[in-house]
Amino acid sequence: MARDENRSRSATDRVGTICRALRRAIIEQALEPGAKLPEDALGERFGVSRTIARHALGQLAAEGLVELRRNRIAVVATPSWQEARDTFDIRIELERLVVRQLAGRLSKPQIAQLHAHVDAEDEARNGPDAISIRLATEFHILLASMTESPILIRYVSEIAYRCCLTLSLFSRPHSSECAINEHRLLIDALANGDADTVMSLMHHHLDSVASRALVAQSKPRGRDIMDILAPYANLPRPMQAASRDAAPAGPKAGAGKAAG
Repeated sequence: MARDENRSRSATDRVGTICRALRRAIIEQALEPGAKLPEDALGERFGVSRTIARHALGQLAAEGLVELRRNRIAVVATPSWQEARDTFDIRIELERLVVRQLAGRLSKPQIAQLHAHVDAEDEARNGPDAISIRLATEFHILLASMTESPILIRYVSEIAYRCCLTLSLFSRPHSSECAINEHRLLIDALANGDADTVMSLMHHHLDSVASRALVAQSKPRGRDIMDILAPYANLPRPMQAASRDAAPAGPKAGAGKAAG
């Protein structure tokens, strides 16, 4: 029985590894909407069976990042413009709830952690778009994690990734300076404990991200999936990834630095 449990845990870990890699490839816009995700190529890249790869694709499909089509063909999801707008609207309400719970309740180390994260966003501003996009998204996931609510952490993480996916279809290049300044204002309002102000700021921030970004569809780049996933195959395991990867799926995440 112990051997069976170890085998099951190993399979779950491998599914989680693939999920984390594909999520990051999507959030950094290496994988475009509509890109094919063949089970055999994933299995070869990550050194797993097609069955393990299929389970990972199924989990990402439940999160809305992947579409499963006929004949076991999986592709990165391609949401419509209206779906993209709806996703942002839902995200706004979720994250208003996050900051309402956090206003006036964050410790000094937590405030310092948020400032350090935004400092990293600022340092990455003149670097690759992919890094800025990932850091901007992870700021919001960091906020959700500070609520210590498993449901909020899971839902905010999933919908933030879906927003990144929609941005890769409809975004336009622009400076990330607006988002960074808005993140700093959010931190100040959270530290001051003004729930109404911080909820209003979050609403304005995410609505502005959507308005700045959801404008036009980008052209596909077309690259080999084995080359795309090479940098993602051996990513370090994040501290909270295990619980998220093992959780049952919930509700179903660009070209410019438009991520929130």
